[in-house]
Amino acid sequence: MFRIIVRPEWSLKRRGSPDFPLPQVLRLLAAVHQGGSLSQAARTLGLSYRHAWGLIREADYAFGTPLISMERGKGGQLTRLGEILLWADRRIAARLNPSLDSLSSELSAEMERVLSHASPLRIQASHGFAVQVLQEALAESNLDFDLRFTSSSEALAALARQECEFAGFHIPEGELESAALQPYLHSLNYRPLRLIQLATRTQGLMLTQNNPLNILSFKDLGKRGGRFVNRQPGSGTRLLIDVLMHREQVLHDTVPGYDMWEYTHAAVAAFIASGMADVGFGIETAARQFNLDFIPLVRERYFFACSPEPESHPTVSQVLNVLRGRDLHKGIAQLAGYDPSRCGEIFTLEEAFSDSCSMGLFTNRSAQKKKGVRKPAKTSRELEPKQE
Repeated sequence: MFRIIVRPEWSLKRRGSPDFPLPQVLRLLAAVHQGGSLSQAARTLGLSYRHAWGLIREADYAFGTPLISMERGKGGQLTRLGEILLWADRRIAARLNPSLDSLSSELSAEMERVLSHASPLRIQASHGFAVQVLQEALAESNLDFDLRFTSSSEALAALARQECEFAGFHIPEGELESAALQPYLHSLNYRPLRLIQLATRTQGLMLTQNNPLNILSFKDLGKRGGRFVNRQPGSGTRLLIDVLMHREQVLHDTVPGYDMWEYTHAAVAAFIASGMADVGFGIETAARQFNLDFIPLVRERYFFACSPEPESHPTVSQVLNVLRGRDLHKGIAQLAGYDPSRCGEIFTLEEAFSDSCSMGLFTNRSAQKKKGVRKPAKTSRELEPKQE
């Protein structure tokens, strides 16, 4: 199996002059920001100092103003324009990479299908850092899969339409569970399912360093004038935000920036880190990645929903072995706020959401079982992959 990688690349268009490519300059800016000097940045990137200096001079000329301020004995610091370019590049990557990863996977699967005539395991999933780790692990195991990042709602709807074998979604633990499950009931009640856990993770408020507005909850946003950056409508995290705001009796129109949104946790964090917002909501990993303050509010479980007999697809047993592998658990454990301890365990809906089931949340399933519409599903133990 092979993989196609698609990444954004941008350049500066100047009237009457050739376009000026920015990728290498942006890498230099990031290295200067990290190391504090152009010479250190050049060593980090494996460039000669002369070449690095020449690139920066060309960029300064192209923009008509310096990107790095250098003083003898003080190293180098990014100018305001240099900072804007760096944060813009990070925002572009955070916003577009999940979509480009989906496109890359789709193209790879199409080519693999033509060359090998095999049907890949189709996965649609809400984007997350653990899913990215799993994607790398599946690729390293040479498994034939097609991973597309969508919202939790879209992933579960695709599973109900039999357009994928695995649908990734996340649900908070505790008292928020039942409310968070409500938007997914139609898809979850469509037919018997099994849930395979990927990880437990922490979501909460992401804030500018040192939290200067002293925002501790959604109620504080309207009171203290903090600029909020939301997630896109339909995403699992957006639904969770609305549940939390409803619980705190916070009206949407009292939150500055409620209608401004980004597509991923990393994009929200980059938006805040660039100074365009004060507060967002997302995964702890993203907050730490962009050196933001973080206030944990919710623990949630990330599952893959699949058919009641997931072993019917030839590659699912291999996927389960990857999910239970030590390397994947180690990779997920390195993500801030993630716990892979139950990674690879299989649950029925009743086992996963026992409290919600006791409240009658899955009434359609219960009624259909009583009427004998569906055959008894296999138990979780019967679904364990056979050892070869």
